[in-house]
Amino acid sequence: MRKIVESHQIEASAPCRIDMGGTLDISTFYYPLRHLFPCTVNIAINLRTKVRLLPYDKKIIKITSKGFKSAEYILDKAPFDHPLGLIFAIAAYFRAEGIHIDIDSSSPPRSALGGSSVAAVALVGAFSKVKEIKGETPISKKNIAVLSQIIEASVAGVPCGFQDQLAAVYGGANVWYWPGDCQIPLFKKKTIIPKRYLPKFEQHLLLAYCGVPHESKDVNKKWVTQFLSGKHHGLWAEIIVCTHKFADALIKRDINTACKQMNKETAIRRKMTPEVLDEIGKALVESAVKKSCGARFTGAGGGGCIWALGRAEDIDKLKGTWEGILSTRKDARLLSAKIDTEGLL
Repeated sequence: MRKIVESHQIEASAPCRIDMGGTLDISTFYYPLRHLFPCTVNIAINLRTKVRLLPYDKKIIKITSKGFKSAEYILDKAPFDHPLGLIFAIAAYFRAEGIHIDIDSSSPPRSALGGSSVAAVALVGAFSKVKEIKGETPISKKNIAVLSQIIEASVAGVPCGFQDQLAAVYGGANVWYWPGDCQIPLFKKKTIIPKRYLPKFEQHLLLAYCGVPHESKDVNKKWVTQFLSGKHHGLWAEIIVCTHKFADALIKRDINTACKQMNKETAIRRKMTPEVLDEIGKALVESAVKKSCGARFTGAGGGGCIWALGRAEDIDKLKGTWEGILSTRKDARLLSAKIDTEGLL
């Protein structure tokens, strides 16, 4: 591999996502709730994470990534419980000795946009290109998503979902169904907004970074713990209904109904875990609702990003309000809400 990297430019990139109905992509939830046909909606955002493979010292694996301290280890001694442990685990899977993995993300670190999973997808995609140069069969898009998720779930220490990897691989705006049946595929994809309509749909979106990194394990762990103890099963059933109605509304271009379902889902989540929104997050969500928009935290919340949906004229009005709220905290700002149509490249 090191010789190939010395003689070829190996890089890959993949997009982040905003979402609705997340957590339902975790098997802890979608197996017992399979009778309700759980689904998750996500929209790929053109905040890309690029991975480059560079030659490095023999037997050593080095990783550099914005927002993290660089790290290098002998491959067989690389720690998987490290902040960059997922990347080390993927490197170990592909036996990437003598390789420097450089990760460049255009989204803020730990912004709840699926960044670590996106980096994993881009890295597996890069290693797939190495396989192709070696004359081996490259890894299919579907299997890149599956392999990335399996490796992440094996080292994360908490149950992991699938939506981040799928948005990163396929791009676009889709609803993903989780059948929870070993006899059929792990997931089913349905496009909710065709590619030709995506540029116009961008006018209905707003995305803000709250200026505070999130830790998805904390909130996700609480949701999982509650669910396993028998709590809130009825609320999760309501979230499934909201997500179905949200997806159907977007397919019909019914923005008003989509906003109502979005706000209902956010309210349910806040009831289970008030900490999903900090003070800035609360202000952003409440101002969106007042301006007839929908608003939701991305991923598991607890910091990171908030996104809004609304009629174009309402989003225009909300933008100035959000800019004022975000100006009160260092690093908080609006982010690009351009939709990525390509997925993994």
